[in-house]
Amino acid sequence: MSARASIICIVLVCVVSPPLVFPQEVTLAEEPDTKQSQSTEPPDTGTGKPGDQSAAQQSDARDQTDQDKKKKEKRGSIVAAPLPIVSPAIGAGIVPVLGYIFPLSTHDKVSPPSVVGGAGLITDNGSRGFLVGAQLYMKENRYEVETGYADGNVNYNLYGGDFLPELQGAKLPLKQDGRVFFGEGMRNVGHDLFIGPRLWIGTSVVTIRQENDQVKPPPEIGLHSELVALGVIATRDTSKNRFYPTHGSFLEITGDFFSQELGSKYSFQSYRFKFDKYFSLSPKQVLAYDAFVCLTGGSPPFYGNCIYGANNELRGYTAGQYLDRFMLATQLEYRQTLPKRFGYVLFGGLGGVIPSSDQPRESHFLPDIGAGLRYELSTKYHVNLRLDAARGNGSYTWAMGVSEAF
Repeated sequence: MSARASIICIVLVCVVSPPLVFPQEVTLAEEPDTKQSQSTEPPDTGTGKPGDQSAAQQSDARDQTDQDKKKKEKRGSIVAAPLPIVSPAIGAGIVPVLGYIFPLSTHDKVSPPSVVGGAGLITDNGSRGFLVGAQLYMKENRYEVETGYADGNVNYNLYGGDFLPELQGAKLPLKQDGRVFFGEGMRNVGHDLFIGPRLWIGTSVVTIRQENDQVKPPPEIGLHSELVALGVIATRDTSKNRFYPTHGSFLEITGDFFSQELGSKYSFQSYRFKFDKYFSLSPKQVLAYDAFVCLTGGSPPFYGNCIYGANNELRGYTAGQYLDRFMLATQLEYRQTLPKRFGYVLFGGLGGVIPSSDQPRESHFLPDIGAGLRYELSTKYHVNLRLDAARGNGSYTWAMGVSEAF
């Protein structure tokens, strides 16, 4: 996990208290042409009968009407949401989110809508950051390109435990500065299966915010680390709407290989497996299932391991409290839409972190349960503003974001 991943975990999976949110939807449309002739005189067809038109004139009138209709059609939707946060991990602040959902080509009726956007991060504990990115579908769903850039610093706590016995019963306040570029390109090889390469290039510096002579920090503290990886990704999405799927499934498998030969300070491997299944119980009810597996090999820095509570796997735990070489998580969520753009969800799950066989540490299996509210930011694409409250094993979180948790 690079600095980008750390920032995204904070930006998109923020742990918050109940905030006041002011979402909005702005749809873009071209203005109709107002420079047409204002004359109301019927055309003179030469027959002496006002109002008679030739076939050519009638065809021109129909073409003009079709053009006016096309101009009035909405090209896409702008989704904006200033997300206030109060987080036990990074403090109180705001996460402004802005995105534009649109078809990359108006002539392409097959590809899913593309997304470009960004998010920021400002909190009272000194965390600052921004993220910009794009997910583009093109050529009648034959290609998908995703890219992003993040820069900033995140102040958080690293908790002691089996993974870091020198911090047993304590927490170490850290500041992680970094920036990262990420990109991937995939080709549809048939049956909705996309496969392609991906690239990570980033830097990271981790320092201690408050010195403590009684705590021995991890060896990565204070080091300037270059992180470079080549990887591969395979996805298959059979849902009709990835922002609010009501049926179908989603599969994603990734492998990222950080190597010193590529210029990375650390050599390690990171593997992810994600599978989601959706069941439509009625026009307004959906049952969603999520399974997630993380594996890490080689010699990663502590933040390169599988981190429990990040990426909504699972909710109810502060990211950084549990981390290890392996992670499993599975959860079930019931979703119900309500009038006036509102909705609610109920969810529960079970997961845990597991050390490798040669490490004398204990496994931790950790459940969660919770509920959440939804508000529809975009009625055209059914993009929801998400507010979840979750209870874990001895901990709880409030999580806020845009779109569903999975």
